[in-house]
Amino acid sequence: FNEVFGATRNAFDPTKSAGGSSGGAAVALATRMLPVADGSDTMGSLRNPAGWNNVFGFRPSPGRVPSWPVQDAWGPQISSEGPMARNVRDLALLLDVQAGYDERVPFSLASEPSFAARLEQGGPAAPRIGWLGDLGGHLAMEAGVLEVCEQALGRLAGAGSAVEPLALGFAPTRIWDAWLTTRWSLMRARIAPYLAKPGNRELIKPEALWAHDQGVRLSAAQVSAASIERTAFYQHVIKHFDRFDVLALPSAQVWPFAVEQRWPKAIAGRAMDTYHRWMEVVVIATFAGLPAVSVPAGFSEHGLPMGLQLIGRPRGDLELLGAARAYEQVAGEVLAHRPSADAPPRLDTSGT
Repeated sequence: FNEVFGATRNAFDPTKSAGGSSGGAAVALATRMLPVADGSDTMGSLRNPAGWNNVFGFRPSPGRVPSWPVQDAWGPQISSEGPMARNVRDLALLLDVQAGYDERVPFSLASEPSFAARLEQGGPAAPRIGWLGDLGGHLAMEAGVLEVCEQALGRLAGAGSAVEPLALGFAPTRIWDAWLTTRWSLMRARIAPYLAKPGNRELIKPEALWAHDQGVRLSAAQVSAASIERTAFYQHVIKHFDRFDVLALPSAQVWPFAVEQRWPKAIAGRAMDTYHRWMEVVVIATFAGLPAVSVPAGFSEHGLPMGLQLIGRPRGDLELLGAARAYEQVAGEVLAHRPSADAPPRLDTSGT
C-alpha cells in the first residue's frame, strides 16, 4: 500500500486488502472498470493481487517485456513487467503489445510472432504438473489455502492432466537467504537517491527504509555469494521440467487480510520474521527467473479469492499461457464468480 494514497480494497470484500502493489489494477479488472491492465512483479505484485481478486496475472520471462526507463539496465534481473486480465486470451493480447526487443534494454528478448495468435498451439492440452504445495511444510499456510489450490489442480486432473506431488529438492532457506541479500542490494540502490536530502527519511515507509538499511550493511562478497546461490538454484529447478510442463504453488500463503493491517505478523501460529515473509511463496519463480501465471483457484468459506501459480520452463511463455488456457477451460464456475456491485471498492492504481 502507499502511505500517500492509501490502501486499495478487495473487489470481493471491501474490508480486506486487494493484495498491495498492483491491487488497483486487479480490482479495476474484477469490477469491469478495465478490460486489461499491466503491472510489474518482483515479489508477486502481478500474481498476488490477481489471485486475491479472481483474475489472471502473468509474470513473463525476464526480458520478455523490456523495462524502460530504469536506473540500472545491467543489474540482477528480478522484476518483470507483464499483463493482467480476466481471461487468458486478453493476457496474450496485452503481452503482444508489451513484448519485444528494445535496444536500450540489453537483456530484452527478440520479438516473436503474436502470442495471442499462437495461443491454441501453446503447449499440451493436458499439461504435466508438479505440485510443490507448501514446500514440504516449509511455508506457513493459512487453513484452506492448500485445499482450494488442490481443488483447482483436480479440475485439470479431471481433464487428463497428470498432477504429482513434487519435492523441490533444494533447501528453501538457501533460496530465502540469497533472495534477501539480492533484494536488499536492489532496495539500497533504489531508495538511496531519495535519502540524499536528509529530511526525506521520515517520509519513506519504515519497511522500505529497513530494506535499504540492510543493503547498506552488505559486502560485495555477500552479494556475489547470493548470485552464485541463485545460479545453483536455477540449474537445479530447470531439471524438473524433464518430467513436468509446469510447477504449481499457491499464489499466496494467506487469504486477503484486513485492509487496515500492514502485513501478517503470523500465519497458522508461526511468526513472520520480516514484513514480506508471508509472500515467500512467490519467490520460487522470481529467483529462478521463470515465467509464472496466477490463475483463479477458488474461494474460501467466507467468499475470499485465492490464486494458483503455474510456473513454466525458461522462456516458455507461450507454453505457460497454453497451460493457463487449459485450466481456464475447466474452471468456468470459478471464473464466473463476480464481486458484488453494491460495495464498490476504493482504488489506488498508483503503485506497482
